[in-house]
Amino acid sequence: MTLQGRSVLVTGATGAIGQAICRALTAEGAQVVIHYSRNQAAAEALLAEIGGAGWCVGADLAVPDGAAALWDRAEAIAGQLHGLVNNAGIRSEVAVDAPLDQWQSVWAREFQVNFLAAVDLTRAAILHFRGRGGGRIVNMASRAGQRGYASNAMAYGASKAALINLTKSVAQSHGAEGITAVAIAPGWVRTEMAEAFIAQHGEAAALSGIPIGAMAEAAEIGELVAFALRPSQVSLNGAVLDVNGGSYLR
Repeated sequence: MTLQGRSVLVTGATGAIGQAICRALTAEGAQVVIHYSRNQAAAEALLAEIGGAGWCVGADLAVPDGAAALWDRAEAIAGQLHGLVNNAGIRSEVAVDAPLDQWQSVWAREFQVNFLAAVDLTRAAILHFRGRGGGRIVNMASRAGQRGYASNAMAYGASKAALINLTKSVAQSHGAEGITAVAIAPGWVRTEMAEAFIAQHGEAAALSGIPIGAMAEAAEIGELVAFALRPSQVSLNGAVLDVNGGSYLR
């Protein structure tokens, strides 16, 4: 029970990866603040599945004040928080020859949800962790943020690249305060997002270039997040952990 007595806010907790993270954290003794945007029923079902080891909090991260409101609610309900997992994310598509207003709208929303909400939560976490013995931040980045991405989804890749840079900046700037940050950069993970891609392009397209010939499972990501949040893993500070089956090597 390496996370016994620790409370962690997990954003986007009703998706496949978010649920896997919550299961892994509570299996190691943590309590989780299960963030949801719209699917309260899924959040409550997850809370019941993990034996009530946490709380459900709704917030819309697509609006500028959503992240700050989420942290305030999480802090009020959980008291001291020891960790933050910025897992919430969206992937939208827009062609470069789309109308300018449509192009800008997609980029603005992608960065709001994938990056700016994480920025505001990270700020709140740093201020909270100070004077409380430090804390852990894990950011869910992507292989797309490291190697670039398809033309119609450049906003996704760019937002994840920004998240990696944020991770490194926090690690360098606040590690001395006991506040550490780690980014996890998965390739394809078998989630609804992946299944939607497969439905459109076929599974062979998704598996192309993955030497092990398989997508990661959400449970793998959950295990890695739990590991990164362990108090013993302080030297992981600033790391970007690749989970891509060997499809991107650096």
